[in-house]
Amino acid sequence: MGRAFEYRRAAKEKRWDKMSKLFPKLAKAITLAAKEGGTDPDMNARLRTAIQNAKSQNMPKDNIDAAIKRAHQKDVADFTEVNYEGKGPHGVLVFVECATDNTTRTVANVKSYFNKAGGGVVPNGSLEFMFSRKAVFEFDKTDDMDLEELEFELIDAGLESIEENEGTVFIYGDYTNFGSLSTALEEKGIEVGKSSLQRIPTSPVEFTEEQLADIEKMLDKIEDDDDIQQVFTNIA
Repeated sequence: MGRAFEYRRAAKEKRWDKMSKLFPKLAKAITLAAKEGGTDPDMNARLRTAIQNAKSQNMPKDNIDAAIKRAHQKDVADFTEVNYEGKGPHGVLVFVECATDNTTRTVANVKSYFNKAGGGVVPNGSLEFMFSRKAVFEFDKTDDMDLEELEFELIDAGLESIEENEGTVFIYGDYTNFGSLSTALEEKGIEVGKSSLQRIPTSPVEFTEEQLADIEKMLDKIEDDDDIQQVFTNIA
């Protein structure tokens, strides 16, 4: 996956080490999922994924349960899911997914992050063709795991590709096959560490370490915002 991938992954994990920022974002994802599809994880794939991701970040069970219950409380803010697209330093393309109770505030903040970095927000839909929406699963490779065999077994569930990077296996499929892939992995007894719907760049771009440092400064600001849920770029 290259040095840029490792740089980006390490930087993001370092930022997300700040649990004061991470847990509220995870809780919001759980509440949104429960509000949309019900509070039973067995019947709500999105909620099951949100819970799984929270557990992978060591979020306490009490916090998870509280986030689920919050979905049907009358005093809970009415969150809206919105996306913004923009261009940042050195021409990097950025897709921002948000969950907010005040879109006016959120769009103003997002625009300021891009503008201060010398970039700008572009009309929604401008970058859609630059990203493919994929279901992505991550888990540790065990000593007895045959990836070629696993690839063959997951094709019918919608597998598109499988990769390994330093002991971590990445499963990719179209976002519409998230449920079938999740079920297939569960049936095989594979403990998924993280699963998500991601936007993968169709034409990834290589950036120098100096350019990446500039880009990271902007991404730090964006991802620190409480309204931001996920950020995707065309970094190779």
